[in-house]
Amino acid sequence: MERKDYLFDGGACFYYDDALFPPGTDSFALGYFARPKSGDAVCDLGSGTGLLGTLLLARQSALTLHCVELNAAATALAEKTFRENGLAERVHFHVGDLRDNAVLPAAGSIDLCISNPPYFKSGSGLSCADEAKKTAREESLCTLDDVCAAASRTLRWGGKFCLVHRVDRLCDIISSLRAHALEPKRLRFVLPRSDAAPSLLLLEARRGGNSGLTIEAPLVIGSEEWDKVYFR
Repeated sequence: MERKDYLFDGGACFYYDDALFPPGTDSFALGYFARPKSGDAVCDLGSGTGLLGTLLLARQSALTLHCVELNAAATALAEKTFRENGLAERVHFHVGDLRDNAVLPAAGSIDLCISNPPYFKSGSGLSCADEAKKTAREESLCTLDDVCAAASRTLRWGGKFCLVHRVDRLCDIISSLRAHALEPKRLRFVLPRSDAAPSLLLLEARRGGNSGLTIEAPLVIGSEEWDKVYFR
């Protein structure tokens, strides 16, 4: 079912559909973690219904956004969101498979890539029966390596790539990033409470960056800072 919500009272709206993949904590956390600069060209790899782009534009309106998404129905909802928020002129849609270079923005044209990729390896036993949700959740059509390759191709030298993922995939993430000349530079864990183990990670890498990783203080769900994630 199609639904409409708002980032905050009087703020930007966003559309989503329960049959696709509903908005979650991970997208809001990534939208807070990423640090686009005014005038940046941003590419959302696997943009879905456009929530991440909406979050970034709500914090920094002077961006050019490229949305790369395979699912046409999800893209239609993203178009509706950006149009209703008066942001359509800032957004370019690339409907197709991010593994196809012809679908991506021009090589080296992007300042910041973002992605909330599928978390689980294909055949991991955590599949979803619904095909659209399976594609978003499991690496059945798009692997972590595919996403890193797309980010590396589209980013300019020195450009940044931010993603959210499961903590147990950290070694896989770093390995894939480095295989595509993306050096991890900033890491932050998301904790369900202050005395708990992390449930998610947020990571920023730089194309062609030197080694040197900063681990930031954890982001705790329900904390005073967490209110900022949800614009409170």
